[in-house]
Amino acid sequence: MNDIFLIAIVLMIFLLIFQIAKASEYVSILKGEEKSRRQTNRINGFLLIAFLIFGLIGAWWCNDMFYKETLFPQGAASVQGENIDTMMWITIIITGIVFVITQVALFAFAFKYQESDKRKAFYFTHSNKLELLWTGVPAIVLTVLVVFGLKYWFQFTSDAPKDSQLVEVTGHQFAWEFRYPGADGVLGKKNYKLTDAAHSNSLGVDWSDAASHDDIHTTATVHLVVNKPVKFVINSQDVIHDVGLPHFRMKMDAVPGIPTTLWFTPKYTTEEMKVRTGNNNFVYELSCDQMCGKGHFSMRGIIIVETQQEFNKWIATQQPEYAKAMSGGSNATPAAVSDSTSKKDSASMPKPLAMAATNK
Repeated sequence: MNDIFLIAIVLMIFLLIFQIAKASEYVSILKGEEKSRRQTNRINGFLLIAFLIFGLIGAWWCNDMFYKETLFPQGAASVQGENIDTMMWITIIITGIVFVITQVALFAFAFKYQESDKRKAFYFTHSNKLELLWTGVPAIVLTVLVVFGLKYWFQFTSDAPKDSQLVEVTGHQFAWEFRYPGADGVLGKKNYKLTDAAHSNSLGVDWSDAASHDDIHTTATVHLVVNKPVKFVINSQDVIHDVGLPHFRMKMDAVPGIPTTLWFTPKYTTEEMKVRTGNNNFVYELSCDQMCGKGHFSMRGIIIVETQQEFNKWIATQQPEYAKAMSGGSNATPAAVSDSTSKKDSASMPKPLAMAATNK
């Protein structure tokens, strides 16, 4: 019923517009088309100038009113993000100047050169100088902007510093999972064929690889160390996702079967950002910036940036995922999983886990 009502309203609007157009046509005939056209041109000319003035005032007013709602006042929360902000401001300034000049010229020319018996139209066909000017200048400016963009892109997608924190980020519909290396600083190997969420192996880690035995696995929340470079190794288990880090001015696609990387250095802890923003509920967010299905809106992670001491204290409370898998998901530690226990439990484990337990 509502759909029929909406269709009826749309039809009535079209009918009203048609009737107004016909009435205007009849008025023009009565007044004389020549006189009516000139009068309409003058009215349109003044309306264009009014639209230009109020439009520019409105754009400035909206910017002034909503600027504080953007992330710009907070500043970039990463060292690399400062370069992104600088590039963004340069782009905004350049495009803003071009926008104002072109819009003023557009509406001013429409007003100044409206129909007049005192002026004869100038027939202008072509100018090589003008063609070079409005083609060459934008091309040069855009090339410079692209070069700077590529420079920063290659910077945070290149090899991270050797002392960087390493975090693996895995996206799937519709959540994020994180893996940290243990004391060896190496993430264990993975094989998608080993993925078995029911037996504490949702990431498909190869338990036969000794490097995986001390890896820490968390969901929804990731812990980072302030003023320390962090390298994200990004994966997807189903469709294309996108790791969006708006406060750090970073983003990177998560592509099935093709690990991607980026690195950055957090500048402020979560507690410091609460003070900077004046928001006691502030959290760093990790969003999915790629439409990935009906639950896309809920694919959100939390980033906690803390000091090295706080991170060490937190990581010490975490149990390696290998220990959980070998103990059937209990709170046993790796040391508590003895050879005899592993061999005994291996009979009831899935084949990949049983092999890992036996090889242990």
